[in-house]
Amino acid sequence: MSLIDPENTLPPARSPLSEAWEMFRGNTAAMLALIVLALIMLCAIFGPWVYPTDPFDMVWAPFSPPGVDGFLLGTDYLGRDLLAALIHGSRVSIVIGLAAASVSILIGVTVGALAGFYRGWVEELLMRITEFFQVLPTLLFSMVIVALFGASLPMITFAIGVVSWTAVARITRSEFLRIRELEYVMASRASGATNSKLMFRVILPNALPPIIVQAALMVGSAILFEAGLSFLGLTDPNVVSWGQVIGSNRQYILDASYTVTIPGLAIFVTVLCISLVGDGLNDALNPKLRSR
Repeated sequence: MSLIDPENTLPPARSPLSEAWEMFRGNTAAMLALIVLALIMLCAIFGPWVYPTDPFDMVWAPFSPPGVDGFLLGTDYLGRDLLAALIHGSRVSIVIGLAAASVSILIGVTVGALAGFYRGWVEELLMRITEFFQVLPTLLFSMVIVALFGASLPMITFAIGVVSWTAVARITRSEFLRIRELEYVMASRASGATNSKLMFRVILPNALPPIIVQAALMVGSAILFEAGLSFLGLTDPNVVSWGQVIGSNRQYILDASYTVTIPGLAIFVTVLCISLVGDGLNDALNPKLRSR
């Protein structure tokens, strides 16, 4: 029997990326979350041009309820438009979340890759450092950093990133320990590949799926971290974020609960969508689940 298929009846080979996308698309919750997240991103990018009100302008009487006097979400304790604050604050919260997650991924991947590849005393030293950062109270540590070096946005981003990398480091290390013993890595090593090439061109690309999932979840965690720091007043007072809106109105939560509830719901929906997208990526990028 010939192995050649003259009538071309065999299905075409599919790439792992297309299989992953098909599985992700079949996850209804993840797809809905991705759509909502895309709408939030579009609002953050184009919202200030569509609704150009300055969030610091006192435009009407304080504590105007939502829908009254033409203000869709009402005004805060100074008479500032909450809708404008929500739109402009989405930029800051999302950018800090992405930037802080990037810092965490950079530190975590570097530490985990070195520990998992070199083993020995390098692994022992880096894992002890990782454990030291892991047992520190992360919010308290970030508060100390911001209090010492200033509440600018770059410092807040750095403070969140530098306390959140331990999970990425452990995931990266475990993947490197697993992959470094596989046959194709051994073959690359036997062919004369350098350590840097083995780490970043052979092992790391194959270790990316769980790292990508963790990175998605860390964006949501960073947004919550920023909201916590802003709620405590450790933020730039000249920049509007969702946490800053909650923090500035927290004294009036019993008199005008909507001033805290609305930005709180924005944080909740955004973090929930990021978490659902992360779960969808976890299922889609897992080869064992794709083969079911």
